[in-house]
Amino acid sequence: MQKDLSDYRKSYEKKELTEGNISDAPMQLFQTWFYEVEQAGGVEEANAMTVSTIGLDGYPKNRVVLLKKFTHEGFVFYTNYHSEKGRAIEANPKVCLSFFWPNLERQVIVKGTAQKLAENLSDGYFESRPVGSRLGALASPQSEVIDNREVLEKKLAALEVEYKGRDIPRPEHWGGYLVCPTSVEFWQGRPNRLHDRIRYTLENGIDWKKERLAP
Repeated sequence: MQKDLSDYRKSYEKKELTEGNISDAPMQLFQTWFYEVEQAGGVEEANAMTVSTIGLDGYPKNRVVLLKKFTHEGFVFYTNYHSEKGRAIEANPKVCLSFFWPNLERQVIVKGTAQKLAENLSDGYFESRPVGSRLGALASPQSEVIDNREVLEKKLAALEVEYKGRDIPRPEHWGGYLVCPTSVEFWQGRPNRLHDRIRYTLENGIDWKKERLAP
């Protein structure tokens, strides 16, 4: 089986990214871009991002998760610490995040270090989740091999009975990560494949250096 995709072509012409219209800090520009993407519409989950880790087997692996918060410190997402990605981060906390927003022909690529959130912050977010999502975190041994879906369904049904009318505790192995960026690249599609790429690089742990990259 094969399919030739060489004729799949598009000219990117919606926006531009120049040194004159960017902020001094990457998180400020990220906030601007995120709100513009939301307002433009056409992206169902603007907070969907790809998290890349180096696995215990030495291979890189990407998966899409949902960004749940961003601040001047970085990017927050939640997962099972015993999952494949959690074990990979424990062994090597250097990760890459990427956002793709086709409605405005934009990408953001983040290199950074992941660190666990304080337990009280993970508690607060866990309590805000729908009941089904909280029970699902208890029911699923994420990334482990299971015999069939019925295993999960039975576990969930048992937990629904066990916690009916009761508080659902956050599992100790479930919580948040804060990814503190060391490099943030903003990519804006432009005509003739001469795309705009501006990279912020953290220097001395404080200052951000801005550079234009060739497309």
